[in-house]
Amino acid sequence: MDSISTAILAISLIIIMLGMGLSLEADDFKRILIYPKAMIVGLVNQLLILPLLGFAVASLIPVTREIAVGIMILAACPGGPTSNLIAHLAKGDTALSVSLTAISSFITIITIPFIVNFALVQFVDQGQMVQLNVVQTIIQTFVIIVIPVGAGMLIRKKKEAFANRMAKPVRRASGIVIALVITGLIIKERNHVVPYFQQAGLAAFVLNTATMMVGFYSAKLFKITDSRATSIAIESGIQNGTMAIAIAVVLLGNATFAIAPAIYSLLMFFTGGVVIYLGVKRSKAALADQQA
Repeated sequence: MDSISTAILAISLIIIMLGMGLSLEADDFKRILIYPKAMIVGLVNQLLILPLLGFAVASLIPVTREIAVGIMILAACPGGPTSNLIAHLAKGDTALSVSLTAISSFITIITIPFIVNFALVQFVDQGQMVQLNVVQTIIQTFVIIVIPVGAGMLIRKKKEAFANRMAKPVRRASGIVIALVITGLIIKERNHVVPYFQQAGLAAFVLNTATMMVGFYSAKLFKITDSRATSIAIESGIQNGTMAIAIAVVLLGNATFAIAPAIYSLLMFFTGGVVIYLGVKRSKAALADQQA
């Protein structure tokens, strides 16, 4: 994405995060500290299992060396605000999703350089230690995620009735905004979409779906169910594609490395849509059981 597209997406996500904060309370985050098992499982998936699965996908699926590096760059990245939105729309545990994104964003400042350097040595026989701009990464996380969510929570605390009225319209508006962003990206990149999918589509799809499934069933393994399992699955499988593209193009100076993240960034909206459908369906079924 160019700078204008990135800015539009960032502004859209800030507005969406503000709306998401309207549905959250401080107690939602306190529960994570009191019952930290879901947080630990989510971070292990994000920081350890995801890079291992990324390496397996890059090694086992026939792709070019550049696509393999792109897959590893993706696997090194944290979740992003899009994962928070999908968790919110899928009736997942939004507070858990936001917390996982924030914490993994800080930890991956340290881990990304080592994972990306390993990929460069492994697949293109060229070591080039990546140095992330720590201050910039922290500022982006706060501006796009933490501050808008905090502002929404503050509004809810002061004007709870207003926040409750806005919950459904904001959720619908969030879905519309993301749909418009996807449509705009496809139209803008229409000349590249087909060849890019041919090169990286299968690997990106396998990485996306495999990590979500592993995230979900690892949560089940530790008896973490319902909304928290949904959020862990989403955080495990929806990565910060914009960051991956920036690492490939800006830090590594190789646009070919960005092909896999670009295709992944499109695919994750469609697989995320499936998760949203299943999450809403599960939530309605649970509500019906309670009322029966």
